[in-house]
Amino acid sequence: MRAYELSRPGPVEVPRLHAADRLDFEPAAGEVSIDVAVCAVCRTDLQIVEGDLTARRLPIVPGHQAVGRVRAIGPGVEGWQPGDRVGVAWLGGACGSCPRCDEGLENLCEQAKFTGWDRDGGFAESMSARADYVYRIPPAFSDAEAAPLLCGGIIGYRSLRIAGIEPGGRLGLYGFGASALLALQVARHWGCELFVATRSRAEQARALEMGAVWAGSYHEQPPVALDAVVTFAPVGFVAIEALKALRPGGTVAINAIHLDTVPEFPYELLWMERGIRSVANFSRRDAEEFLRLAAEIPITTVVDPYPLADVNVALRRLKTGEVEGAAVLVTKQHRSGRIGGLPV
Repeated sequence: MRAYELSRPGPVEVPRLHAADRLDFEPAAGEVSIDVAVCAVCRTDLQIVEGDLTARRLPIVPGHQAVGRVRAIGPGVEGWQPGDRVGVAWLGGACGSCPRCDEGLENLCEQAKFTGWDRDGGFAESMSARADYVYRIPPAFSDAEAAPLLCGGIIGYRSLRIAGIEPGGRLGLYGFGASALLALQVARHWGCELFVATRSRAEQARALEMGAVWAGSYHEQPPVALDAVVTFAPVGFVAIEALKALRPGGTVAINAIHLDTVPEFPYELLWMERGIRSVANFSRRDAEEFLRLAAEIPITTVVDPYPLADVNVALRRLKTGEVEGAAVLVTKQHRSGRIGGLPV
C-alpha cells in the first residue's frame, strides 16, 4: 500500500512528504486495520510537517481525520466487523488507568498517543488504529463530508463547552477557518448570538451570510460585551483581543495545540473574573456527542478535494490560505470521479 511519510520537517514550500510503498499489515491485538477512503488535512498536520510541533517519531505518516472501512480486526476486538465504516481522529489512545482517565479526561492523560504524531495516520491507503478509539460515522454524511468533523468539528465542540457558552448567549468566534465554520453551526443550533472576528473581508461577509449578527477585524470591538469567545487563530495577540471583548465572568477558550506566544497585557483585561483557558485535544465522549449532534443539526462541511498524491500541494495551499473549507485527500481506491457531491 502507498503511504506518504515525513522524514525531515521543514517549510512546505519544499515538498516534505514522500511516497513509500509498505506491505499491508495485520492488525495487532486490540486494533483494527482500515482501508482509508479519505483523510482531511488540518493545521496541526501542517505544524507537524513544518516542525512547529516537535516530531515525536520519524518517519511518520501524518493525518488524523481519516474515514474508511475496517479491513480486518485483531485479537480481542469486539463490536467491529470487516466492512464497518469508521472514522479515526487525533486522540489515538490513552492509558485508561491514571487519575485523568478515571475522571473521563483522557485527553489530559500523560501517556496519551496521537494519530499522525505518535502513530502513523491517514495520509495513506491503509492504516491501523486502536479499536476502542475509532468512531461510527453517521450515515447522513459521505466519507468526504465526515472527514473534517473528526478534528476541527470535535475540538470546536469541546471549545464551546470549555468556553461555557449557554444556549442563547453571545458568542465570539475569533478566526473563521474550517473549525470555526463547524462551531458556528453548533452555536447557531443552540440559538446563540454570533460575533465573528477575522482579518479576511471575504470571511467576514461569509460569517454574516451564515447567521452572524456582526463581523469585523481582530482589532475591532463588537458592539456588545460577549459571554464567551473561542479563538481559532494560532497567534497569541488574538486571544488578548478576544479578552477585550469579554464581559465580566466570561471565558476565552483557545482552540490551538500550538500558539506562537501570548503578549504582555494589562491585568485590567483579566480582572472581574474573566478567564483564559486552553483546549487540549478531546475525549471519546466529546467525539461521540459531537458526531450525534452533527447528524441531528445536520452540519454542512465545505470540502476541497485532492488526490492523495497531491498531499504536498494541499499542505502548501493550506499554509497560504487558498483552501476553501477543509482540504480532503482521496485515496486511489476511492476515486470514482465524484465524492461528497464534488469532482475529485
